[in-house]
Amino acid sequence: MYTLKKEALCFDDILMVPQDSDVSSRHSVDLSMNIGSEERRVNLNLPVIAAPMDTVCGMDMCMAMSHSGGMGVLHRYMDIESQIEIVKSLTKMNYGFGISVGATNGFLVDAKKLVNAGAKIVLVDIANGHSAYAVQAVKDLRKEFQDDIHIMAGNVATIEGFKNLAMAGADSIRVGIGGGAACTTRIVSGHGVPTLQSIMDIYQWKKDNTYTSIIADGGIRNSGDMVKAFAAGADAVMVGSMLAGTAESPGEVTTDHSGKEVKIFRGMASAHAQMDKFGKVSVAEGISTTVPYKGSAEHILTQIRGGLGSGCSYSGVSTLSELAENAEYVKVTSLSLNESKPHAL
Repeated sequence: MYTLKKEALCFDDILMVPQDSDVSSRHSVDLSMNIGSEERRVNLNLPVIAAPMDTVCGMDMCMAMSHSGGMGVLHRYMDIESQIEIVKSLTKMNYGFGISVGATNGFLVDAKKLVNAGAKIVLVDIANGHSAYAVQAVKDLRKEFQDDIHIMAGNVATIEGFKNLAMAGADSIRVGIGGGAACTTRIVSGHGVPTLQSIMDIYQWKKDNTYTSIIADGGIRNSGDMVKAFAAGADAVMVGSMLAGTAESPGEVTTDHSGKEVKIFRGMASAHAQMDKFGKVSVAEGISTTVPYKGSAEHILTQIRGGLGSGCSYSGVSTLSELAENAEYVKVTSLSLNESKPHAL
């Protein structure tokens, strides 16, 4: 029987309400956040994580993210020997980073090799984390490595999905199904929950029940969306499209038909990615496209840093960690969304 649960809000449905503020400058705001429990805590001075996509996060992006106070999660769409060499290099240079594994087909063997090479943060990287095999993968990793690693998992969209992974031993969980810029899951499968609503719902449960952290993942297009995600209860955000096309993202710079410099950006469930990885396509749930070449990722991260600081200042908080307990928002109409965009004649 079909059941309509409730109305769900996305990032464009709300605006934050400015509060009385004594924050003198966006630059004085403390943006650092801790993710995970005390035993396996990861501190990020800029709580932004580069997604493990093969057109977003390789070795260079891991280095750039760590240098800026964030973190990159190395994509797994290369042979294990190449991953091991990158992990050894990043570890030797003392960069903070994560690695990603699947949840089937010998993933634990690969995880052991990567952890032995120096990895301390392991992401169980699957589209639907609300599944028995995702839960089992987290349990297997926790049993194998105990408190020696921080386990990320996901993605999920509901309290139940989040709770299952948290109880299995996940330290942080990606929240968001089908909202990514190169993802077509909602169109293909008809399933998903707006990422903002998922964060709101899960935060209300998690703040009284677990130290497991929320990583907002999907649908985040700019620093304003990030502010809304943190206000809803996220502890960190994961982004792909915002960092795609930068100098540090994997892939070559080419020119399109108009002579503009571009780089490829693709979803990992796209037909293009499936052909490269498996030599065949089952069902594509993503797209492959090109994005303008953006230059150094540091330019993007500087804008993010300033936007988060400004968002905290408008909400009257001097630390990003205070935002979820102090922020207010209003639901807006489509006309107000147009008003929010540049519209000078």
